[in-house]
Amino acid sequence: MTKLSTPHGFQQMLSFPLMEALLGRRSRRFFMGADIPDGVFAHTSEQKALPLTDLEKMLVVSACGGNTSWHHMIYRAARYAPHLSNYAGSAGGRVFPSAAGFHTSQTFFTDDEGVYILEMRDASVLDDRADDGSLSLEAFVDNVRRRVRKLQSSRLELLSEVPYTEAHNTWVFNKPSTLVVIPVGDLSQHVLLNICYMLQNGLVLYDDINKCSIPGIDRFKDSVDIGNVWNITFVEQWSLSELTVELGTSCYAGVLMLQAMGLGGWMFNGIDPFAMLGASGRPEVPGLGFRYDEDERWPYPNSTGLEGVMEGYCPPHHQDMRAAVDALCERKFGPGGPFHPETPGPWKDSRKVRSAAQNHDEIFRECVALQAQYIYDTFGKFPGTVPSMFVIMYLQAHHLDLEFYDRFFKPGSYLKTHAMHIAHWHPGDSD
Repeated sequence: MTKLSTPHGFQQMLSFPLMEALLGRRSRRFFMGADIPDGVFAHTSEQKALPLTDLEKMLVVSACGGNTSWHHMIYRAARYAPHLSNYAGSAGGRVFPSAAGFHTSQTFFTDDEGVYILEMRDASVLDDRADDGSLSLEAFVDNVRRRVRKLQSSRLELLSEVPYTEAHNTWVFNKPSTLVVIPVGDLSQHVLLNICYMLQNGLVLYDDINKCSIPGIDRFKDSVDIGNVWNITFVEQWSLSELTVELGTSCYAGVLMLQAMGLGGWMFNGIDPFAMLGASGRPEVPGLGFRYDEDERWPYPNSTGLEGVMEGYCPPHHQDMRAAVDALCERKFGPGGPFHPETPGPWKDSRKVRSAAQNHDEIFRECVALQAQYIYDTFGKFPGTVPSMFVIMYLQAHHLDLEFYDRFFKPGSYLKTHAMHIAHWHPGDSD
């Protein structure tokens, strides 16, 4: 395990009060080296832009996407008791919550040196918690550092100009020295998991757009009440809402860390989501470089994944939706999955707990695949009415230029951690 360098600011961060982080949170956008050329806040920084150190960067990324040991599972569902509820997609938990333990998002980030992914979604859990429930922060951060994979050797190529960046962010977003964290959600997998969830709870889909039942669903009438339905549009919007919470709370956890560390920054959504994923239509604005397709039936291009990095649970990354269902079941029930007997866990008898879940049998998989394939065939993509890959919220971290705040704001516009950050984290750069 890598031994973390521990400047004085690191030690202060460990004892920073939660209430001070909650009450002190603000968007603090003006960084060292920034420039606002006009208007009431016109100001040119006299400070040299200062990138985050490796330790600062890893602490922020860890706060947005780190593994926090084992997911505790959902204990019981009356409909299929005494079997363990088997909704979860991951055996591990992260710093943010995820609906039913689905965990369908991945964490990307960029700085002056490149674009990266934190491969933590299905990573094995680092360690059990101590008897008092604590985790080693050094091990937590080191685990993140070892899971970082570099994808590009330069900063994310997404222009800080309209229409790619909203007008109020063009002067500040993704500038040299800044760190930008980009949580990306796999909505194709999330919707597929919700179709499984529905079926386990006695529901099937209904096409409320074309006003028809799913063709062939009647052959499963002995397994489920096919008259008990959820509309496709509702399930897909519900899944979108659930995944939005996952992405948003990832960034919010990072925001709280900024207060404790004394870094500037903020969480925001003022970036064109299609360009961010790679569907700008312009080679000079590749974004994250995800594959995307277009169809006359769709109002927008649809990104489905980045080959070998984050691939959606849908074609073209799987041959058909049955193959996607089988891949999903392998994630859940295969080695390392939350319902594999050999996967360790937080319980005194983890084998007994994990073995208590029912595997999705052939009839179950066929029913899920039938519904998912109908969506794909009818709408040309999966999901049918929402994107396959989804981004909405970002976190930027940078070093504040305190002179800007001292010039325009009353005292109290930043915290003591911000006031002392350079001295406590970068003693060689302080005056």
